[in-house]
Amino acid sequence: MSEIPPTDDSRLVSRENFQELLADAKLTIPESEHNDFRVLLSALDEAAKHLLQLDDEQPTVDLELYPRINIHIPDGKDTDKGGWATKVTVVCTKPKNSLLAGRTVALKDNIALAGVRCLNGTPPVGDAWIPTVDATVATRVLDAGATILGKAACENGCFGGVSDTACTGPVDNPWAPGYSTGGSSSGSGRLVASGQVDLALGCDQGGSIRLPAAHCGLVGHKPTWGLVPYTGILSLEATIDHVGPMTKTVADCALLMDVLAGYDGMDDRVPRMVKHGSLGFVKGIEATLGKKEKPLEGLKVGILKEGFESSRMDPGVEKLVRAAAAKFEAYGATVTTCSIPLHTESAPTWMCALPMAGMRQGILGDMTGRKQLFMTNRIQKTDGLLSQAAFDAYGPGGQNTFLRGRFLQKKYGPALHARALNLMRRLTDEYDKAFAEFDLLVMPTAPMLTQKTMTREQKVAEEAGPLRLLNRNLGVTHNTAPFDFSGHPALSLPIGFASPADDPGVKLPVGMQLVGRQYEDLVCLQAAAVWERENDWQTIYAGDL
Repeated sequence: MSEIPPTDDSRLVSRENFQELLADAKLTIPESEHNDFRVLLSALDEAAKHLLQLDDEQPTVDLELYPRINIHIPDGKDTDKGGWATKVTVVCTKPKNSLLAGRTVALKDNIALAGVRCLNGTPPVGDAWIPTVDATVATRVLDAGATILGKAACENGCFGGVSDTACTGPVDNPWAPGYSTGGSSSGSGRLVASGQVDLALGCDQGGSIRLPAAHCGLVGHKPTWGLVPYTGILSLEATIDHVGPMTKTVADCALLMDVLAGYDGMDDRVPRMVKHGSLGFVKGIEATLGKKEKPLEGLKVGILKEGFESSRMDPGVEKLVRAAAAKFEAYGATVTTCSIPLHTESAPTWMCALPMAGMRQGILGDMTGRKQLFMTNRIQKTDGLLSQAAFDAYGPGGQNTFLRGRFLQKKYGPALHARALNLMRRLTDEYDKAFAEFDLLVMPTAPMLTQKTMTREQKVAEEAGPLRLLNRNLGVTHNTAPFDFSGHPALSLPIGFASPADDPGVKLPVGMQLVGRQYEDLVCLQAAAVWERENDWQTIYAGDL
């Protein structure tokens, strides 16, 4: 391959193609320079063709070490009321350790598992995508002796907070049939809470680990941004991508964090100095629980005033969270109210920041600018647009994100996204100022209780359009989304039940969110472990307080 191809006109980028290039870019170039640029572009074209002939650089999966058995799509009786998208059995024949020996795991269905379809909650346009790689987190749980039992259903494109948008069907709340598990890691929440698996992995860009955890009575931890590798997972937007554990207990959450966290050599989100297996979360909570009296002595807890100021704040949720937070004093902590006024301003900032980058990365699959593993067998040429079939396959959440991104891009350009990110940095600084005084911030995970799902038939019969369907999500991420942008660790802990005003016979789980300093995930886990030991959350009901 020569650097500059021959200047023979027949070998160059055609005059017509060059003119189209200029027209698309709305540019003019002097006629005398056209041939020079055609030669330069032809050299580039030769390089591109050569590159595409080379073997791709992808990790290989040793199927003798990690065999896949009985891959199948569950039938209507085998989905655990919507929890499963695809089932399989995967083990490591020579695990590196036994941390998860005998434990079963479900992966959210945006996490790559070679040879197993990955739907991302969206009906495939053509053949379903079948990854050829395993995500780092999948390999790590297998190396720790766990058995992966399949892919947990997730909401369409991971854009839903109510669990009835997945292409595989609604996911039913295990505590209250007909109610949502929350989203978008809906199947992960369902499968752990219903006992189908011991542990699950979820992904969180606006609350998608913590919200299903809160609504299903689980511990759900969104780690510090960049603590757990996102390698081999479909991204929504790299600066807010998180993957983490969803478990029944804090101890299991800490154990899974020990297995997952640390640099993997591929994901540029993870600092090199964070070595895999070096963080000692289990030892840390065991040390705290070993203190017989006042195990949280010296801990300063701030109850975030603005965390209770959502327009959709449920009185039962507020009552439970305030009562649960006050109990930290009995365990040795000091508990006072704190205020971060900018917290309530995060919603419009997040609303503008997410679509512009999320459209390009999450919907169009353009992850350029990152140092990471690119799953090239999924990347398609889009020219910045979706086909009609691909647009139709998304539910209202993905369609809205795409249209919002296009609208903001065309009307305001990159200056708006830059302003939004600067304001999010200001909010991050405000949280960090609070953490100069407090070790933890406490607030409701979700300000409201979970809501009823709608079947496809109900949506059609009631002519439920995008506005009605998307309005169900309003306010639910009031306390979760800000910490995706700020990157602080945030854990949802189950603290009791409350009943919706219009359905008093139903009891729904409520979660309390604990937020810590960046890379102090252990503090969240320690406080949660003490509260969990001292309280049986399943016996606590807001109506009794």
